[in-house]
Amino acid sequence: MDMSSVHYNANGVMSMHGMAGMHMEMSTMDPATMPSVTDVGTPMTREGSGTSWMPDADTAYAHMFGRGDDMEMTHGALWGRFVHTATPRGADALVAPGWLMYMRTHPTSAAAQVGLRAMVTPDPFSVGGQGYPLLFQSGEQWHDQPLHDAQHPHDFVSELSLTYSGRLQNAHSASLYVGYPGEPALGPPAYMHREIAYDLASAPIGHHWQDATHITFGVVTAGIASTKFKAEASAFTGREPNEARYNFDPVHLDSHSARLSWNPNAFVAAQASYGFISSPEALAPLLNVRRSSASVLYTRPLGFDASWTHALVWGRNDATDGERANAFLYETEYRRNGNAVFARFEQVQKSGMELVLAPPLAETTYYLGAYTVGVVHDLPHRSGKTVGGMGLSVTLNTKPAALNAAYGAGAPVSFDVFYRLRSAPLVGQRSSR
Repeated sequence: MDMSSVHYNANGVMSMHGMAGMHMEMSTMDPATMPSVTDVGTPMTREGSGTSWMPDADTAYAHMFGRGDDMEMTHGALWGRFVHTATPRGADALVAPGWLMYMRTHPTSAAAQVGLRAMVTPDPFSVGGQGYPLLFQSGEQWHDQPLHDAQHPHDFVSELSLTYSGRLQNAHSASLYVGYPGEPALGPPAYMHREIAYDLASAPIGHHWQDATHITFGVVTAGIASTKFKAEASAFTGREPNEARYNFDPVHLDSHSARLSWNPNAFVAAQASYGFISSPEALAPLLNVRRSSASVLYTRPLGFDASWTHALVWGRNDATDGERANAFLYETEYRRNGNAVFARFEQVQKSGMELVLAPPLAETTYYLGAYTVGVVHDLPHRSGKTVGGMGLSVTLNTKPAALNAAYGAGAPVSFDVFYRLRSAPLVGQRSSR
């Protein structure tokens, strides 16, 4: 991909001109003004997971090409990880999580388009049904037993969705999104689609309080958007994916959600959402959850593949058994010249039952913390090609003394050594590498 002219516009959005080497002539196409796959009225740089919004100034790690009037794009990441969690409930593991996404838009008129997205992951065979070690993580099951202190693998087909969107008067647009699987309008962009996830592969321990609906077998979302606001509502299947990770689960549109998104400028993306989730866990079929979420994402571009990103996320589950719990997350990454430093700080409330503890520990709710810092160095690579990187992250896990019998005394320390492959940056200023 030849980027002969790159600049920032008045809002700080990275754009480029003179792109060559496509299947069709794309020299006049600017990713900051090209339409999102899920909404012809918003820019491609704003597109997050499902129908969520990211800051316009985010770096897109992708390969873009064209076919006729269609725009096509692929992006993804793959890790080789050695994970060490040192407690009586911890484990060591060598795993290779990852994902690959294909996106395509096809204009049906001057003001409307159809969008397609397909996403697959090697998790079922490269991570295994029991997942990878992650202290204090909970949710889903394996061999009909609830998982704890491990992140479950994602389904082989993680998204297969179609969207029809069209421009309205007064700079508005409307869209209809159908996914099987897909992601409803609930929560922030899923953790694996935020920029830090290209370097920090572990899921947040508050995942099931914030963005666990990112793989849902049966979603219908309708939305209307302006240049800065979007309101949308979804009907979706509440049950989380079962442990058979290669099949397509039954559709039951028994849950609903609504989300308001706000991008006041190129650097900020905020959302607030609420949803009713019917029977999310197969092992607790009578338990329903009302989930609330709010988040603010901020990106400050600093050049080609250089930026400083931040995310503040809050999620809350109100279960019909009376349990109420919150999860708070802050994550940040500073990237420049092929090097990055990143951090994720979390505080989560989880019950002893959620952690699969025996009575009497199961009857109490605990405040848990996970404080991660890490570094990654990109290896030399050709411009526009897949980027390899070596990295390390260390996590301090905090807990109350009441859990010493289960997790040992003190604050356990985990670490992760990894090799990562990801798509090259799509837009920005030319690197000095």
